[in-house]
Amino acid sequence: MSERRAKGFPKLWVSPAEAVFFIAGILFLIGTLNVFSASFVLGGQLFNDGYFFLTRHLISFIIGFLVLITTAVIDYRRLKGNWLLLAIVTTLGLLLAVHVAGVDANGARRWLSLGGFKFQPSELAKLTAIIITAAYLGTLLDRGRAISLQSLPLGITLVMGAFVLKQPDMGTAAVIVGLSLVLYVLAGIPRKEQCFLAMTAVFMVVYLVYAASYRAERIWAWLDPWAYQQTTGYQTVQSLLAIGSGGMFGSGLGMGTSKFNYLPEAHTDFAFAVLCQEMGFVGAALVLILLGALAWYGIQIASRATDGYGFMLAAGITTLIVGQAVGNIAMVSGIIPVTGVPLPFISFGGTSLIVNCAAVGLLISVGRRMTSKVFHPGEGTSSPDRPRLKLVKKSAR
Repeated sequence: MSERRAKGFPKLWVSPAEAVFFIAGILFLIGTLNVFSASFVLGGQLFNDGYFFLTRHLISFIIGFLVLITTAVIDYRRLKGNWLLLAIVTTLGLLLAVHVAGVDANGARRWLSLGGFKFQPSELAKLTAIIITAAYLGTLLDRGRAISLQSLPLGITLVMGAFVLKQPDMGTAAVIVGLSLVLYVLAGIPRKEQCFLAMTAVFMVVYLVYAASYRAERIWAWLDPWAYQQTTGYQTVQSLLAIGSGGMFGSGLGMGTSKFNYLPEAHTDFAFAVLCQEMGFVGAALVLILLGALAWYGIQIASRATDGYGFMLAAGITTLIVGQAVGNIAMVSGIIPVTGVPLPFISFGGTSLIVNCAAVGLLISVGRRMTSKVFHPGEGTSSPDRPRLKLVKKSAR
């Protein structure tokens, strides 16, 4: 039966780690075509160079690919101790530098200019939040200790979120804090803390939305974008028009009209709308299938990690990539308010692409050391041989 299944359905990937590598690569290729198509008009208008954004996208990918290979080769379990301290200090230092010497754009200060290239430290903060939280919670899981929100990693994450919120960037701040909280919930915080967390989250969302008038206007525009189509709801309306005009097969690569000054941020936050217009339902479905496959293999890697750190790290990275993708697609489709969260590997953004490549590399690193045994909290260990020893003893009896 197994031989017949193998002949009838050839296996695409040798391992989940290999699947993650190639799926991320396919998403990047699709994103590169989409970035060029969505940006060549703007590049020509602003810089007299239609390849301006594509060139920077490819440079970011080269850097990101080198980072991916590096993080995939090293043992993720080495990212503890002094390395964690270095990541924390570097990230907090960069976030602080944004407020001192950051670049202003569109009423926000979120970037640092490094040699002509803009770097967004808040993207790095997302991955840092995952690493420090996973290292802390993974150790507790391996030792079978109780999990509580009253801990240092969450405090550091809240500080990073506060820095980003002040830029201002509420969407990214919510992602940074949310990633850490998701890992705490997965690790198993007490039910009382879960209830407290839910109530606090609702209160904070309501407070932060109405603390700034432009955020409240976004909520009203989200509820009825057509009533605000000339102001706050303009992006959402143009995005919906672009998605709806794509039909089944789209207008063709480069043939979409939304990038001709109709849809703001067509190559960044709203890149998925351009993709839908030019590649149609088929192209959008392909992206969704690839993201679903990435989520599936990410879960497989997390569930078969050799220790709690690997389990938490893989779960956090999968949430980072797939969660942001779901949030961006929901935003572009008008399901949630405009938040400014990019679509991994599809949206233009040098820092985001490099950080996502680093995250994929770490996920592959965990996958290269996974075992056939499903991870259970309290049974993990820093030694990859322990699960195999248990199986050997069981079979010997």
